This record gives sequence, structure tokens and C-alpha cells, in this order.
Amino acid sequence: MTGFGYDIHRFTDTGTGFMLGGVWIPAQVSVIAHSDGDVAIHALCDALLGAAGLGDIGEHFPDSDLQFRNAASAIFLQKTMEILAKDALRPINIDISIVLEQPKISPYKEEMRRILANLCRLDIRRVSIKATTNERVGCIGRSEAVAAFAVCQIEYIEN
Repeated sequence: MTGFGYDIHRFTDTGTGFMLGGVWIPAQVSVIAHSDGDVAIHALCDALLGAAGLGDIGEHFPDSDLQFRNAASAIFLQKTMEILAKDALRPINIDISIVLEQPKISPYKEEMRRILANLCRLDIRRVSIKATTNERVGCIGRSEAVAAFAVCQIEYIEN
């Protein structure tokens, strides 16, 4: 089964950085979000839940629920993995594209892969992180936001 997810968060004009793929990215901006605003993990949770036909991140971790205020998105991914496991499902592979102009995230991609592989109990070779710009078009192109697209495949766990 295949799932797709997308997330976008606006940047503030000031800040010290933001979470992305479970990694702290130092920057002169931060994201505006109810949780830590990790767009890569949010998109991945949506892809995993969508592949399983189990709704979306907003249904399981609503921004109206105060327990998720400023929460680490890694918690959402851990809980998403638990939700899948209850239905005897697990991810096979993950592919994430991150879209932003600045800062450049190439130095952080391998750490993101390692963290996400660990959280999803996957071999790192089954986790792909790619980065691109929006060619200075739209809010992302003006460095006002960061977005992520995630695709995954899941399967039933054989006993």
C-alpha cells in the first residue's frame, strides 16, 4: 500500500532555527506551528496513516489538543508507528522531498535519514531525503515557508 503526505509551515522573521526530519537546523528563522513544526515528519505521518487508510495527522494529533502544544514531532511519528502496528502494518520504504530556499540542508540529510530510519525501524537504505528549492516562486521561493512531500509504502507484518 502506498501513502502520500504534504505539510507546509510559515517561517517567522526571527528565530534560532527549526526542526526538520528530527534534526535541529540552525537558522535565523523559526517555524510557526502548534507543535515543533517539523514538516518532514508531519508529511511522513500523513503518508503512513494514509497508506493504512487510518486518517491523517490532524485527526490523531489535533492542534486543538493542548497535550500536543510544542510537542516534538518525533512523538507523532512514534505514535503513528504504534497505530500501524496495532493493524499489523509496517513501512517498507520512505521518500521525502523538502522544499525551501534557505538554509541549505545538505549537511543534515544523512542525520535525518538515520533518525527517521530508527524511528520507523527501517534500514537506512530504505529512507530517502531530498532537498530542492522553489526557484524563488511563491511563499517558499521568498523564503517565507518550508514544505515537505512524503511517499511511503507499507505492508502487513507476517508472523
